Amino acid sequence: MDGVDVTFHVAGRMFSAHRLILAARSPVFRAELLGAMKEKAGGPIEIHDMEANVFKCLLHFIYTDSLPDLQMASNQGEAHLDVMMASHLLVAADRYNIERLKLICKHKLCSHIDADMAATSLALAEQHCCNGLKEACLQFLASPSNLEAVMTSDGYKHLKSSCPSALKELIARLLPPNMKAAKDIVMAL
Repeated sequence: MDGVDVTFHVAGRMFSAHRLILAARSPVFRAELLGAMKEKAGGPIEIHDMEANVFKCLLHFIYTDSLPDLQMASNQGEAHLDVMMASHLLVAADRYNIERLKLICKHKLCSHIDADMAATSLALAEQHCCNGLKEACLQFLASPSNLEAVMTSDGYKHLKSSCPSALKELIARLLPPNMKAAKDIVMAL
């Protein structure tokens, strides 16, 4: 806590940090804390649309270049929570342009694609320009049994409403190779 010079207010919790460390690790923090977008000194900086525990993990990564205890657990419920945290951290990494954290989250999500998370992960990949995760999700969904299971999930409903372009790409991939004209029509919709 020595030398902290910035405070963040995130979902009801306060976090103290060092401007120079944040600026060194994130071009977005650099612009917000030191550049033309410089936040005024004084009160805490409000961070909206992020959970406190996600911001805490983000700060941990910025300071240590590692994630706090997010190893996949043997218990299915705990593993699901780790995957959900990786999803939230991917959004935060994209928001603050922390590419290494984004890659770590992508790897964790790619290695745990299942029927419950595939649609949600595909939507995340589409919204946050994560091509490797998008490709892994599309490959998973290429299996008819996987696709049928995913279509019953809540994530699929979200995918349909938030990322119709990802669904168009999936449909085009599912068409046989000899139906190029049909693929072009689907992609043009």
